[in-house]
Amino acid sequence: MPQHKSAAKRIRSSARRRARNKADITRIKSVIKKVRAAKDKAAASAALKTAVTVLDKMAAKGIIHRNKAANQKSKLTKLVNKMA
Repeated sequence: MPQHKSAAKRIRSSARRRARNKADITRIKSVIKKVRAAKDKAAASAALKTAVTVLDKMAAKGIIHRNKAANQKSKLTKLVNKMA
């Protein structure tokens, strides 16, 4: 139990932030899975474009580190470029 009024507010606000961050991280994971699951290059390219946008937005918000976003974009791009 919080001992101060500000501690109670901090618990409420961090719960809201945690829920928002969790939703964003789940979104990142799902767009990456869509790129990896794509069967042909056209579908993979379309999914990659969406994934790059989402990763950039999450890096800008601070949900993930900008270098992690860059690494993931690089790996996904390599994967799509290898497809026949």
